[in-house]
Amino acid sequence: MRLFKTDRLQLRLIVINDLESIHKLHSLPETDEFNTLGIPESIDVTIDVIKPWIAEHTKKLIGQYTFAIELIGTNQFVGLIALVLSNTKYNKAEVWYKLDSAYWGKGFATEALSLILQFGFQELKLHRIEAGCAVNNVGSAKVIEKAGMTLEGVKRQVLPLKSGWSDAFSYAVLATD
Repeated sequence: MRLFKTDRLQLRLIVINDLESIHKLHSLPETDEFNTLGIPESIDVTIDVIKPWIAEHTKKLIGQYTFAIELIGTNQFVGLIALVLSNTKYNKAEVWYKLDSAYWGKGFATEALSLILQFGFQELKLHRIEAGCAVNNVGSAKVIEKAGMTLEGVKRQVLPLKSGWSDAFSYAVLATD
């Protein structure tokens, strides 16, 4: 099982035993504000969401790595972070993450994102990694920028949020940056 660590966090591939923690995370109104997934109606909906993520980890050519973010020492579930690979011709990926609001503002998201970028460039030998966030999601924009990603532009009305269509910042970092 893939495992990445810092002094405070560890990232490990999700497993079905993470279901309750993931369902709780997806059910928090604070984490749903800028997320297109929406709050699941039941735990069965969450199962349907995460089963394909877990199945990806067993494929010969993995298309998405989805990691649980946990605190070192307690293994407390803090959130999720994923790297979604594109067609191999483009040698790039997109990263997304979602943290329990109880852990916002403590540097955990930036730390986890930095680990994923390192994994993507050093182990997967990617050329480019992209990320995006709603323009009103100030916290996420700060996380992405602190991790070293560059703002490349704004996509207009691309995110269907519960509050309506939102513009999104588009970020990227290259292996050569």
